[in-house]
Amino acid sequence: MTSTDCPPLAERITKSLLGYGVLAGPFYVIVAAAQAVLRDGYDPTRHSVSQLANGDFGWIQVVNFVATGAMTIAAAVGIGRALPTGRAARWATVLLCGYGAGLVAAAGLRADPSDGFPPGTPRGVGPMSRHGTGHLLVAGLGFACLIAAGFVVGAALRQLNAVGWAWFSRITATVFAAAFLALASGMGGRAAVIAFTVAVVWVWAWLAAISVMLYPRVGST
Repeated sequence: MTSTDCPPLAERITKSLLGYGVLAGPFYVIVAAAQAVLRDGYDPTRHSVSQLANGDFGWIQVVNFVATGAMTIAAAVGIGRALPTGRAARWATVLLCGYGAGLVAAAGLRADPSDGFPPGTPRGVGPMSRHGTGHLLVAGLGFACLIAAGFVVGAALRQLNAVGWAWFSRITATVFAAAFLALASGMGGRAAVIAFTVAVVWVWAWLAAISVMLYPRVGST
């Protein structure tokens, strides 16, 4: 390969950043799923993934939040660079970075133990601590950024005439918003917990798919 065959540095950086959009979701899901299976007392139909940050092995979920948040921020920059220049691309970067930052912040503000997890925790929902309140706050802000990002990315993709992908982004944002509201209302019980888990996996699949779709477009226009 000659020097003329090598893409410009800016293109190589953008493609590398998009690669993190493909890695973030599988990393998060695999680490969380392994803990769900191996951690005593954890029930994915009753407990949130955030609660895995408690207990003797809670550091694993803390690392999961930080690593995945950092990869999401990297992907956000890559997506913004790959989308057509303009307001939508800038806001896509800002909002996805907000979601990534929320994941990192959630690592430092752990969710409160509750409903029997970790083992020894009383059944039901206990009193809310300061860090537990902080966790809910940063999670809510991060999820709001993610929902908004879905619509903004959809708008940016229309500029590429990628109408199907634009609708995919909007539907993803709508589904996630509905699942989050059902969980936050506290009225859906186990069904709401399961629906939210499915929505989270869907979001990671969306981020990976958008990153893959944009990858070959870098430098093609």
